[in-house]
Amino acid sequence: MPKEVRIDKWLWAVRIFKTRTIATEACKKGRVTIGGVNVKPSRTIKAGDVIEVRKPPVTYSFRVLDVAENRMGAKLVPNFLENITPPEQYELLEMIRISGFVDRQKGLGRPTKREGRALREFTEMDMGGDGFDFEFDFDDDFDDDIDL
Repeated sequence: MPKEVRIDKWLWAVRIFKTRTIATEACKKGRVTIGGVNVKPSRTIKAGDVIEVRKPPVTYSFRVLDVAENRMGAKLVPNFLENITPPEQYELLEMIRISGFVDRQKGLGRPTKREGRALREFTEMDMGGDGFDFEFDFDDDFDDDIDL
């Protein structure tokens, strides 16, 4: 096995990106960093490097355990990388997943039927049967209190 490998090849080999072209584009767009510095696709990496990959809105962090040039099965990936992404990033991802249908990104089109139902359930949550989250106190002697 080689001691160093191009970062775009490694990102594709360990299944972080679906194709090597997408991995290369991510590097060119500045979404891949090592030590806070944007890297080019040709940058070589070695075991021990910490790579940050920004897939908006989350920034994933990986420690390189070993290098590989060829794509591998998903079961082999833990031998080549350690996921050290902070838990806050996953919490952010969960919040986006829950509220993602409220703030739709431009260009995603109309909500699907499923998203519409989820939005309706979310907006009607904790409102009771009549849509109000408070109760009126009507007294029968209401008219007696008014002096005309």
